[in-house]
Amino acid sequence: MAWQEKLAATRKSLRNLNGSIPDATRAFGALGKAVKEGGTLDYKSKEFIALGMSVTLRCEPCITLHTEALINAGATRNEVSDVLAMAIQMGGGPAMMYAAKALECFDELSVA
Repeated sequence: MAWQEKLAATRKSLRNLNGSIPDATRAFGALGKAVKEGGTLDYKSKEFIALGMSVTLRCEPCITLHTEALINAGATRNEVSDVLAMAIQMGGGPAMMYAAKALECFDELSVA
């Protein structure tokens, strides 16, 4: 499945979940908004952290969402690659495999 399709499938799954448990997902969304808008770090830095964690936790849907957010925030391939290197260092071999997926995702979604 192409990364654009994975992104669309993730969004569809989240819409389905939102319809099933709207109070819980709304509360989680509010937490995400508060975390991303507040604090000392800028939005892009926080998304870099989220992408690194997505790789080390091996969450492919998370990779798609945070990669798209980083593209929209103006992240470069070199910046994303630095984050992926740090994720590999922290997560070892499994993180390396998911870092490869994240870079593939960045390359495909950047063209769209």
